[in-house]
Amino acid sequence: MSSNTKKFSAASAPAVGIRPVIDGRRRGVRESLEERTMSLAKTVAHLISSSIRLPDGDPVRCVIADTTIGGVAEAAACAEKFRHENVGVSITVTQCWCYGSETMDMDPLTPKAVFGFNGTERPGAVYLAAVLAAHAQKGLPAFGIYGHDVLDADDTVLPDDVREKLLVFTQAALAAALMRGKSYVSIGGTSMGIAGSTLNHEFLERHLGMRVECLDMSEIRRRIDAKIYDSEEYTLARGWVASHCKEGSDKNTGASVRSRSHLDLEWDESVKMALIVRDIMDGNPALAKIGWFEEAQGRNAIAAGFQGQRQWTDGNPNGDFMEAILNSSFDWNGTRRPRVVATENDALNAVSMLFGHLLTNTAQVFADVRTYWSPTAVKRVTGHTLDGRAENGIIHLINSGAAALDGSGRQSLNGAPAMKPHWEISPEEVEKCLAATTWHPSVTEYFPGGGWSSKFITLGEMPVTLTRLNFVKGLGPVLQIAEGWTVSLPTDVHNALDLRTDWTWPTTWFAPRLFKTNAFKDVYSVMNHWGANHGSISYGHIGAQLLALAAILRIPVYMHNIDDSRIFRPAVWNSFGTACLESADFRACANFGPLYG
Repeated sequence: MSSNTKKFSAASAPAVGIRPVIDGRRRGVRESLEERTMSLAKTVAHLISSSIRLPDGDPVRCVIADTTIGGVAEAAACAEKFRHENVGVSITVTQCWCYGSETMDMDPLTPKAVFGFNGTERPGAVYLAAVLAAHAQKGLPAFGIYGHDVLDADDTVLPDDVREKLLVFTQAALAAALMRGKSYVSIGGTSMGIAGSTLNHEFLERHLGMRVECLDMSEIRRRIDAKIYDSEEYTLARGWVASHCKEGSDKNTGASVRSRSHLDLEWDESVKMALIVRDIMDGNPALAKIGWFEEAQGRNAIAAGFQGQRQWTDGNPNGDFMEAILNSSFDWNGTRRPRVVATENDALNAVSMLFGHLLTNTAQVFADVRTYWSPTAVKRVTGHTLDGRAENGIIHLINSGAAALDGSGRQSLNGAPAMKPHWEISPEEVEKCLAATTWHPSVTEYFPGGGWSSKFITLGEMPVTLTRLNFVKGLGPVLQIAEGWTVSLPTDVHNALDLRTDWTWPTTWFAPRLFKTNAFKDVYSVMNHWGANHGSISYGHIGAQLLALAAILRIPVYMHNIDDSRIFRPAVWNSFGTACLESADFRACANFGPLYG
């Protein structure tokens, strides 16, 4: 009935390749190491396949070289196998000394790491240093993984610090591999002069390995009018909306109030827009059955953006429902992989959302970074003294209604509010997210063509990461990362603050974790240093993974609150300076250039 088939199955998605390298000398040397080296590769593969899942829920597939790699011939045979097995991530492991440049992975487009066992019987750490030097000299950055404590040669359990680095690297590298070859679908052009929706094809192609597909918004109108959608699924979806999407009060007054029949028509078209944009992204076999073969193929999109304002919304229902439901982890077909659809065609925020989604497999919340509320201002307006997470002030994250409904925080993890991968979300949690959300007729002055805006208040105490990708002429792409927590305010305090803006929109109160750098010395500085009007909220503190992903893609990070002990980048980044890691990151990214040339 729908295009709900898996896009990221283990069979089709990039795999993680494990390269067990070994001392190639025979007559007792290599022979004594074969079993231990291959066993180490299997241990690493088991860790990854049991810990990391693809966005559709399948475990990550690991591919191990057919033999240990002691020289060039075996390295070439491994590379050939990896090509056939669609390997997109490379991890080299060893317990011993090996011949560095003879055994290393030479593929320039595959993110790579090397794990050198820290033991004294055989110098795996010496190989690690030697091969990382070769990677640096050849311009093939690799992450180096070296355990903190010396182990015995027969130890089979990976230390916690090694496990953590293996997983951080794999999550980041797999995210990069999953983007490669996919599309960003730009539906419309620049919205209201927003810089992020002025598409930069070169960035998406050279840094992310993606292509840009551009469609005029009239394509949506054509498909609505010509009924290029699954009518059976539309009937299901429209009924589900009527039963599960609660209408809230109408903010419009007087002549701005739209009739009931007009509101019902807006619902009809909003649901059709959701079906159509999903089909544009993914394709839908059901369209071929009714004669629309070209449209049935889709655009191989991993992300999309919809311009909306104003050329569409001045005469048609806005895209808020379409964006909100596609970004969510569920709809009329049940729980499923959330899609990434950016409001106002802000492609830079879509990429920020995409990073977060691929690292966590969860829905992402698109938001305006709207207002900084100081403790003094809150006290003046409400009489309330901010405390707890909010004691240093809060940032109001709010947009016109396109945020994923998961952002309400009505899912639960260990008894606390959460946003979870779709395969962990229960039907009861879906109902709670829907019950926490009301849908309001859009403000007619903003949206003359009508449409619906979602409204929810995010529950507090969720660990979240606010991210934003920006673009600077002469510098290129740069990333911002702010870890923090959502905050719950007393109802009367929330209302007093929320009513000063559009109260029909979803609200998240955000308290960033303060840090030693100027940008995070206080909450005001976080707001004052934010580089654009939008940001993406991801569940969890994923700053370390974002830093690793940015380094893989050669995108410098100019603002973050991640402690140095959690920063994990390719080993060659150390050669660009160790006193100021932020500056070194800029120099390294500039030196190596975009991953895809």
